[in-house]
Amino acid sequence: MTSQPWLVALDIDGTLLDYDQTLSDVVRDAVRDVRAAGHHVVLASGRSLIAMTPVARLLGIETGWMVCSNGSVTVRLDPDRPGGWVVEQIETFDPEPALRLLRQELPEARFAVEDVGVGFRLNELFPDGELDGEHSVVDFEELAAGGEVTRVVVRSPDATSTDFHRLVERLGLDDVTYAVGWTAWMDIAPQGVTKATALDHVRERLGVEPACTLAVGDGHNDVEMLRWAARGVAMGHADEAVRAVADEVTGTIEEDGAATVLRSLL
Repeated sequence: MTSQPWLVALDIDGTLLDYDQTLSDVVRDAVRDVRAAGHHVVLASGRSLIAMTPVARLLGIETGWMVCSNGSVTVRLDPDRPGGWVVEQIETFDPEPALRLLRQELPEARFAVEDVGVGFRLNELFPDGELDGEHSVVDFEELAAGGEVTRVVVRSPDATSTDFHRLVERLGLDDVTYAVGWTAWMDIAPQGVTKATALDHVRERLGVEPACTLAVGDGHNDVEMLRWAARGVAMGHADEAVRAVADEVTGTIEEDGAATVLRSLL
């Protein structure tokens, strides 16, 4: 058993939850046992805060830390606070330049900006179930000029992952950080902000040594996190670019690969 507490950073979708948003008993129990052993389990996701708190409850996590919105929002869970959390760090940027450039290239795209702990402001509603919280539809001008935000979400059903990467390179969006999710989706965050930058802040607050950091993930927005961790583990179904940066590869989501990694700490 590992005696010194570790910081254990866990992605959610495709790592803890399968594609039907189901959490297996095996994974839930492994998370519970690792926390009971004294390790710090930190959920780290591209999800918004409002979409992460139900997952924390599902896992039985009422206290501790969460990294939301790909690192733009870091919260400390506290059942005695309104909502059960308090924002400890938030990173913002002016979305207007990126939004205007992207709209020129993707005139049919839908855009959303996050209202932390509330929901999203959008120029057009997204399909049901894609964004959590309250949704406020505003015109594009109000969306672009509405002040600093933590994240911009771009949804373009006709765009592939490759299309998004090429678009960013062509537009020269070097003053933001972007993460391409599933085929039709791209997140834009403040420059230099990733799950890894937020997790290092949490690590310092917890007093955990860099050598005692573990991260598990499956997506391109997990790459920096896997590189940051002393032990970066890619899920077995992750694509080659993600697996290539990991120190090791575990089983797939169907094989409860995250549970295998967690139990190695016990």
